[in-house]
Amino acid sequence: MNTFWKILATSGGVGLAPVAPGTAGAIIASAVAFLLQSYTDYDTFQIINIALVVFFTVLGVIATDKLESEWGKDPGKIVIDESVGQWITYIMVPFGITNILIGLALFRLFDIWKPLGIRNLEKLKGGYGVMGDDILAGIYANIVLQLLVKFVL
Repeated sequence: MNTFWKILATSGGVGLAPVAPGTAGAIIASAVAFLLQSYTDYDTFQIINIALVVFFTVLGVIATDKLESEWGKDPGKIVIDESVGQWITYIMVPFGITNILIGLALFRLFDIWKPLGIRNLEKLKGGYGVMGDDILAGIYANIVLQLLVKFVL
């Protein structure tokens, strides 16, 4: 059963990338979003995307809690949090590769920089801290992307 949680926590193994595993987790989530956008209509994509966020947030908290004793607190190879944060970035955003790429850059910027209370969420216990900071980074990236879409793009 531990293998299941490891596969989930590493977003299918991409968290084991030797370089920039968090970015790898965000890229795989963006690829999933792009594929979903390619094969669904806008409303269906939004429903699936929100379902992914909810489902993998819950499982991400559980997986992180189960693996903390073996892997330590918030190890780099756990990237399900980056995947969830990236999917949050795309909620209610119009389809398009440009929006996906800008969303990816914005999410990584907020996730790495950790402004506006993001860093404080890392202090939460266990899986809540691991998932929480990326959820807030995704919310901030979504807000900025929404503003860019409305006023610039």
